[in-house]
Amino acid sequence: MGVEIKVDNLSKSFGKQLIWGDVSLTIPAGEVSVMLGPSGTGKSVFLKALIGLLKPDTGSILIEGTDIASCSEKDLYAIRKLFGVLFQDGAMFGSMNLFDNVAFPLREHTKKTESQIRDVVMEKMDLVGLIGAEDKLPGEISGGMRKRAGLARALVLDPEILLIDEPDSGLDPVRTSFINQLFIDLNAQIDATFLIVTHDINTARTVPDNIGLLYHKHLAMFGPREMLLSSEEPVVRQFLNAQTVGPIGMSEEKDADELEAEKDLDMPPLPPIPLQLEPSNGIPRRSQREPGGWCRDNGVTPPPGSFDHKMSMTTGG
Repeated sequence: MGVEIKVDNLSKSFGKQLIWGDVSLTIPAGEVSVMLGPSGTGKSVFLKALIGLLKPDTGSILIEGTDIASCSEKDLYAIRKLFGVLFQDGAMFGSMNLFDNVAFPLREHTKKTESQIRDVVMEKMDLVGLIGAEDKLPGEISGGMRKRAGLARALVLDPEILLIDEPDSGLDPVRTSFINQLFIDLNAQIDATFLIVTHDINTARTVPDNIGLLYHKHLAMFGPREMLLSSEEPVVRQFLNAQTVGPIGMSEEKDADELEAEKDLDMPPLPPIPLQLEPSNGIPRRSQREPGGWCRDNGVTPPPGSFDHKMSMTTGG
């Protein structure tokens, strides 16, 4: 079972440069959440703060009653054992084969025998579809396979929280779809709390239970997927629908002249909300919500064509 992450009034600066400030949100236990934002808005910095690699200037990050923003090194070390992290490039040790890369955390943090380690490593490699590749070096495999190997390593300590940094970077659309389905299947099996940082709009629209958007040094919005996909908030609407009309420009914000030139333009209509991915085996995950449920419960009219009475979750991407 995953654990809840409660972030309150978090701020981080590098020198005089504010990265983001007053960030508050609760990442629900056992659910899949996605964090979005234009390039340079501090999404990866946010992940590093969550795991204690960077100390925020102000605020708290509560995990199982421990504030990792202010706790001792001993307590932080203990809390980190709840985490698994998938880095952007997989972060494999180039001189080790995949088996040894995946086994590394077990050898560092447990007293398991080599026989026990082999059982765990092969189980995790089977989960990510890498059986038969354990003797290969990272340089001998594709980017997608390195991502999956990094995911296997993130899973070997049976984490309750998985932080995933831009899993789609360097992957083509087909392999991005495969890895997205893998995340959904894993969430259904291990019930961990997932937080995925991504730029991929299709991922954001179909994978998570919750979506957050960092913009202009603050958290613009965080909440259930349907809340953001039906939002009329200009920056949320523009980013989640990949539109050019709105406050985001080639730099993070459009200048006054650009905004003035757009003042008489209407934003394109919101597209229908797509079905959320469900596990390949068709068994609903614990956090699964009925299509249109959030909109109905909150009196929100979704974009036309979003939800037909015959619609149900989609399986297998």
